[in-house]
Parts: sequence; structure tokens; C-alpha cells
Amino acid sequence: MSQRDREKWDREYASRRESGTPTPFLPRVADLLPQRGRALDVAGGAGRHALWLAQRGLDVTLVDISPRGLAVAEREAAAASLTIRTMVLDLDTDPLPPGPWDVIVCICFLARTLFPAFAERLAPGGTLVFCQPTRTNLERNARPPEAFLLEDGELPRLLDGLPLEILHYREGWTPEIDRHDAELVARRRPD
Repeated sequence: MSQRDREKWDREYASRRESGTPTPFLPRVADLLPQRGRALDVAGGAGRHALWLAQRGLDVTLVDISPRGLAVAEREAAAASLTIRTMVLDLDTDPLPPGPWDVIVCICFLARTLFPAFAERLAPGGTLVFCQPTRTNLERNARPPEAFLLEDGELPRLLDGLPLEILHYREGWTPEIDRHDAELVARRRPD
């Protein structure tokens, strides 16, 4: 990312008063996720997924490039008597926080180079939750732009050679948000 990306997202979050609701995918796969342990929300913005994870009993760290987005998450967490840690992180230049993590959530942020780090930072038996629109999304939506879309069928291949086994994979339209997503839940195999 860049300073320009930080400024863009800070403008986006400047007038936001709440984090919003989690993507419909996350509650649908809740039975595959732990309710205790350490969770990392990657590029989580204003914290809609981090707060959901904290409500489930996880010890959550939220990383994002936008200090304003993180401030929204911190305010909402405090109002709900939840504790989350936040960290300003440029995922193009900064490494992910060290693990081990019991859950890593990355929703609507695509950096293919992060997949080895996801696997490395997960605890054995830890869970990766990933969701990103695919190229088919352009049939109905102009956003996100092409550079931020997965190729149809690409997501499982991003796990090739990594110690992750797929527990859930789906590609299709998510009716609640009219977006064509690739959804994945994978577990790190024991060492």
C-alpha cells in the first residue's frame, strides 16, 4: 500500500460511526471456528469482523493501514465492553504480527503473497478464513476493480504447497450483498 492508500481509507472512515455487520460468510462458517484463543483480523478496517470474533470470546488483534478505521473499531469495542488490540500496518511492506494465531481472518483484501505467511503464523490446528470477490463479480458490479479480484477457481491453488487443508470452499453469488465471492476456510495441519 502507500501513503495514498492510507489517505484514501482514512477519508472513507472519517465520517463512519460504527464498524458495520460482518460479511454473511463469517456467521455461516461459525461452527468451523474456535471460540477461544488468539485471532488476527487482517486489513479489517473499522473492525466489523474483529468485533464479531471478540464477541465469540477470542482475543483479537486487528491490523489495517487506516488509523481512522482502527479508531472506529476501538470506540465500538469500548462501547460494547470488548477488548481488541489494533495495529497500523502497511501489508505491502510490513510483516504480519508474529503468531501463533488460532484464527486468521482476511476478508476483502487480496495480497496473494500473504498466503505463506498465513500458514506460517497459524498455530497447528489453526484456522484461516478468507473471502474475496472473483472476476465474475464484474458481471454485476464495477467494484472492486479487476486488479483486486481473484480469477475464478484461483483461491484453492493459492494453498498449493502449504500445510493447509480445506474445510470449506465455495464460489458463487452472495445474495445478501450481490457479490460473487470465493470463500475458504482451511486448517493448518499439525507439524
